Amino acid sequence: MPELPEVETVRRTLEYQLGHPTFSYVDIRWDKIIAYPEPMTFSQTLIKKQIRGYERIGKYLIFDLGSHELICHLRMEGKFYVEDKDAPYDRKHTHVFMGFTDGRELRYHDTRKFGRMYVYEKKDRMEYPIFRSIGYDAFDERLNEGYLYEQLHRRRIPLKQALLDQSIIAGIGNIYANEICFACRLHPQTKTNRLRKKDCALILMHTRRILQGAVRAGGTTIRSYTSSLGVHGRFQLKLKVHARENEECPVCHTKIQKIKVAARGTYFCPQCQKRR
Repeated sequence: MPELPEVETVRRTLEYQLGHPTFSYVDIRWDKIIAYPEPMTFSQTLIKKQIRGYERIGKYLIFDLGSHELICHLRMEGKFYVEDKDAPYDRKHTHVFMGFTDGRELRYHDTRKFGRMYVYEKKDRMEYPIFRSIGYDAFDERLNEGYLYEQLHRRRIPLKQALLDQSIIAGIGNIYANEICFACRLHPQTKTNRLRKKDCALILMHTRRILQGAVRAGGTTIRSYTSSLGVHGRFQLKLKVHARENEECPVCHTKIQKIKVAARGTYFCPQCQKRR
């Protein structure tokens, strides 16, 4: 699943490739992709709107349309393609065609059809239903040591589970949660109520460092996620523990182990990441 660095890579690439075109038509081939409003209203709202800007909150991609905002969540395998309107396409898995007055199309391709799109009349984003249960983006200035300590200390869940909880920090998924736990030398099953404020400061520091590094590398091209916009992620070359079961820890050379935490495959070093 695309995580914050992959979605940020898509955002930057779309901004560079598309610029600020105006929608001329919308062709929806799979209605369930459109979560709000109903597909006909969705299409009519976009027509004649210009893309004025590109933003992101957590794993959500946001197109600023002036009076409205188009918001997309790619879920497991969602991808965008920028093509000329006459270019061939995958008829089975291309579900939304958004045409522009300059003759190009933005096409949404999704093998599993899990992705979702929303159009809201512009207002405070926290009033949008999809953001009411979303916490601060990992790079939001309001996400600080005190806030994180307050969020974590009152719960008694594994650290790995907390990092995956989008209501606490928005944007972290399985790959980067594994890397963050390793960088902090914290066992992924460490209960959050046992964390100290200095642990929370360390978690934030490494979270932002790792995510920034992944953004610079164009994300992590691994398993189902690959860029459809001509950008190939390279961060998988820098992963320390994720998907490295039975390989040597880069710090102590102990073999990396794999367990399940919050029903997700979790990789860690049993020597460097002692359980509290």
